[in-house]
Amino acid sequence: MTATTSEAATGELLLDCAGLNAGYGGAVVCRDLDIQVRAGEVVALIGANGAGKSTTMLTVAGEIAPLGGTVSVFGSADRAPLATRARRGLSYVTEERSVIMGLTTADNLKLAGVSVDAVCGIFPELRPLLTRQAGLLSGGEQQMLTLARALAREPRLLLADELSLGLAPQIVARLLGVVRSAADERGVGALLVEQHVRQVLKVADRVYVMRRGRVIAEGTSAEIAADLESVQRAYLSTATD
Repeated sequence: MTATTSEAATGELLLDCAGLNAGYGGAVVCRDLDIQVRAGEVVALIGANGAGKSTTMLTVAGEIAPLGGTVSVFGSADRAPLATRARRGLSYVTEERSVIMGLTTADNLKLAGVSVDAVCGIFPELRPLLTRQAGLLSGGEQQMLTLARALAREPRLLLADELSLGLAPQIVARLLGVVRSAADERGVGALLVEQHVRQVLKVADRVYVMRRGRVIAEGTSAEIAADLESVQRAYLSTATD
């Protein structure tokens, strides 16, 4: 299954992985990945646990170096680290919530260098929680804080690894809806690793399906949704790299 052209496909190319091999200590986990994200486009990366999705994200973010192929971010094919890519306009939300539990919500924002008004404009739910310690927030509130902090930096490209981990469906829908709004209203490009497949298909423009470190299918969300049962059978048939 190959992707068809979506409305977002005419936007600036923000991320272009070509023949990417990724892994650790010289051992290849992901092979021959061709992944693109354009401005204003939400792209989902789905697959079973162990398929190589997080390894892909770490490589795209600049946390680990490619073992082959290229990762071009904002038109530059280099091996810049995450800090450099962040200064150029990349925000990365990792699988682990990155709030500092002993600080208040407001102090977490201050430490990140983002304004309260910007964050509460994204998630108004956070305003009554500004004086509360982050460790006392619910899991959903912590993830709102994490995502709002990333988007308040006004990135051009957002990488988010498992926003929905351990969260109720209504919170997942809220988080993914904010990502969709950032793409539509501000032209942010987003690459999302997501286990809530049906939820992410509602907001994504395109989807890449991974199994054993390779992309085994790609298409628009409508194409993947129309053949979802066979796609899920394919990637769930083997959960290891």
